[in-house]
Amino acid sequence: MEKIPMTQGGLDQLEDELRRLRAEERPAVIRAIAEAREHGDLSENAEYHAAKERQSFIEGRIAELNDIISRAQVIDTTGMSGDIVRFGATVSLADEDTEEENTYRLVGSHEANASAGLLSVTSPLGKALIGKTLGDIVEVSTPRGHRAYEIIKISYL
Repeated sequence: MEKIPMTQGGLDQLEDELRRLRAEERPAVIRAIAEAREHGDLSENAEYHAAKERQSFIEGRIAELNDIISRAQVIDTTGMSGDIVRFGATVSLADEDTEEENTYRLVGSHEANASAGLLSVTSPLGKALIGKTLGDIVEVSTPRGHRAYEIIKISYL
């Protein structure tokens, strides 16, 4: 069974979602199914079919979250420091072409959100950053073409 690296914050978010699905979403959809059944003929009951579809989604997501959480490997980044990019590092990059600067924190794939500055270590840029040091140039192919970034800062929270 392959472990899934993540931060404690990422694991907490997944556990919160699992609790919400079990305590709120699952009971709500069961009530919706019961109410829809009371309306009679199930073959033409759109509310019933929609509730059953929602139930299927919820149960699938619960199973998925249980699997992810059981394989989670929390990596404690609090004691990390240095000038080498590793999981949990916050890295500031300067685009070589546009000189635009962006800052990302390298996290597990299940907690990644590039618009929030959380970059998956399994993404092309995340993979390219691992093991690099301050001042290194990182080259990566993106949907917008070949890009080069200079590492201008590395820190650990």
